[in-house]
Amino acid sequence: MAKFVFIYTGGQMSDTPEGQEQAMQEWVAWFTGLGSAVTDMGNPFGSSATASEDGVTEGGPSGASGYSIVQADSLSDATTLTKGCPILTAGGSVEVHEALSV
Repeated sequence: MAKFVFIYTGGQMSDTPEGQEQAMQEWVAWFTGLGSAVTDMGNPFGSSATASEDGVTEGGPSGASGYSIVQADSLSDATTLTKGCPILTAGGSVEVHEALSV
């Protein structure tokens, strides 16, 4: 099995505590459904900066909002695991990257 990193981008968080609680329950249900494929539930991202040869600027151009790490047999299988991810119904997306062993 290979490891894959899910990078979450975009999506909107509810403005109300009730909506935020509902969203959290959706995330927990989705992760629970993934079972042992999840090796690291990950975390949302906070503030960011971009470092380059020209210096450091505030923010990151990717719009990444969090990550998780899963195991799957292939990239295709890993992308299948994104089905039902709550960020997809909140206007966001999931980038799936294979983590190569070096």
